[in-house]
Amino acid sequence: MERVEGFARPEEWGRSYLEINDFEQQLVSRGIVLAKFWLHIDDKEQLRRFQERETVAWKRTRSARGLAQPGEVGPVRGAVSDMIARTSTAQAPWTLVAANDKRWARVQVVESLCARLEKALGG
Repeated sequence: MERVEGFARPEEWGRSYLEINDFEQQLVSRGIVLAKFWLHIDDKEQLRRFQERETVAWKRTRSARGLAQPGEVGPVRGAVSDMIARTSTAQAPWTLVAANDKRWARVQVVESLCARLEKALGG
């Protein structure tokens, strides 16, 4: 969000991709199994969830910042696309998960993680 909200200059957020990749490479080279997941929620479902937070008392304490403001949707999508494209490597690939259905998404994450661990352990 730093990129979209102007908290970082282009050279700063551009450099961060290289720093992320270098850091993740260091982790993997030391034997860490790294799994990255992007849980995608479409605009309609995201809006429904944030509206629900307004009416369900125990959900009100959650941050509303995750909801892109009008005019931000395009820039947020662009930033996410760039991040995924520039930080998905052979050693640390992103797994994209459709997450409108929370339970289905959780199963997909666990299954992906199990497959990644099995591969790393030589199974």
